[in-house]
Amino acid sequence: MTAVLDLSRTPRTPFHRLVLVELRKSYDTRAGFWLLAVIGLLVLAAEVVVLAVVTTQDESASFGDFINTAALLTSFLLPVLGIMVLTAEWSQRTAMVTFALEPRRPLVIAAKALVGVVLTLLTVAVSIAIGLVCTLLYGLIEGHADWTFGWSEFFAFLITQNLAMLGGFALAALFLNTPAAIVVFFVYKWVLPGLFEIGAALIGWFSDIRMWLDFQTAQTVIWDMSGSAEEWAQLVVSGLIWLGLPLALGVARVLRAEVK
Repeated sequence: MTAVLDLSRTPRTPFHRLVLVELRKSYDTRAGFWLLAVIGLLVLAAEVVVLAVVTTQDESASFGDFINTAALLTSFLLPVLGIMVLTAEWSQRTAMVTFALEPRRPLVIAAKALVGVVLTLLTVAVSIAIGLVCTLLYGLIEGHADWTFGWSEFFAFLITQNLAMLGGFALAALFLNTPAAIVVFFVYKWVLPGLFEIGAALIGWFSDIRMWLDFQTAQTVIWDMSGSAEEWAQLVVSGLIWLGLPLALGVARVLRAEVK
């Protein structure tokens, strides 16, 4: 009689354990560890440079200025983080082990996305902490400190940083290749807005639809928090084109991709 291994009563892996495992994977490799370290070090270096410039030039600077400096820098680095969270296993050929231990691919993808959000929030927290220290040092040097930084700016910081990370995550799911996703992201981040601007300047009808297509520029309404209904609609439509569609196609590809 052939022995049968019955796994029907084996409890499934809980989602929180998947998140913890994926979180550990994000920093337990050399590439992941140094990416996180570089993000922190670059934010620290940029804030120190800003502090040195404004104090030596006797210029005014607020808490919000230091946060905006960090936001500009992390908006270019967090997408790389989002890309590596998903593509690292496909590049290192360990996805077979992951999907063998947890065959429910949607849960694995969701866990990786949640890890990207958690790391983004940690990056935001570190950026705010560094900005806080720099503002305190500015106050000690100049004799006064400007703590101007409202809740609207705080939530805009959170939202835009998570959108940046998810943009990288979507491209990672679409290409399942780290170098390709990074190159395409930087083309989308740097080249595409310039092409949109040139097209709007040269073609009359294109200027009317540009904001419905330019997701990067449309995100400025998040910082204002007082835009018109049309501006918010432009953000949603352009976001569906450049974030929602690639993410949907990428997830579909991961669910169907052959693991080698």
